[in-house]
Amino acid sequence: MFPLYDENPSKTFPFITISLIIINIGIFINEISLGSNLHQFIQAYALIPFNISNGQGYLGFITSMFIHGGFFHIFGNMLYLWIFGNNIEDTLGHFKFFLFYILCGLGGSLAQIIVSPNSQTPIIGASGAIAGVLAAYLIMFPTARIATLVPIFLFLQVIRLPAILVIGFWIVVQFLNGIALINGQTTGVSEGVAWFAHIGGFLTGAVLILILPKKRRRNSYF
Repeated sequence: MFPLYDENPSKTFPFITISLIIINIGIFINEISLGSNLHQFIQAYALIPFNISNGQGYLGFITSMFIHGGFFHIFGNMLYLWIFGNNIEDTLGHFKFFLFYILCGLGGSLAQIIVSPNSQTPIIGASGAIAGVLAAYLIMFPTARIATLVPIFLFLQVIRLPAILVIGFWIVVQFLNGIALINGQTTGVSEGVAWFAHIGGFLTGAVLILILPKKRRRNSYF
């Protein structure tokens, strides 16, 4: 399932959501321009669990959230942020949403480090923070309709599905892959995906959206 847009308009302009998207895209463009220096850039600004376990590289907790490993990586993350971020920003307010986003990213990174503290594989991407946004959206707007691209036999169809189904499917996939890694591997990373960063970010977002004061209560749109 591939979400395209939601039918849940926000009441305020999403300054933080759009700013985060612009910053991420700007940094990605810079990555492309680095050429052979990209590896050095990744090593300097990514989050490397082994370094953290040895008391180094703490800046990577923040900088790694704004680095992406390829076009599809950044496209997927920014699409999810664009679809779901504005409603959470509208619910929390601009400053609290920014704080929420950063904390979810940190939660995701910590989860990945706990699972693979000695890994030297760089962790990059906004996926942990985005996962937190998805958790908040699931809790706040479970019945909001998401226009989703769904493969049906040999054809792709756009179907309006409730958020609980779209996001629920996503997090189930993350947990299944995480369990598979625990049973068969120790790095916590499979096919370049840090599954536990997603799980950690999601759980962090679920907790934060329940305890942070909301700007207003809103109903889901059907």
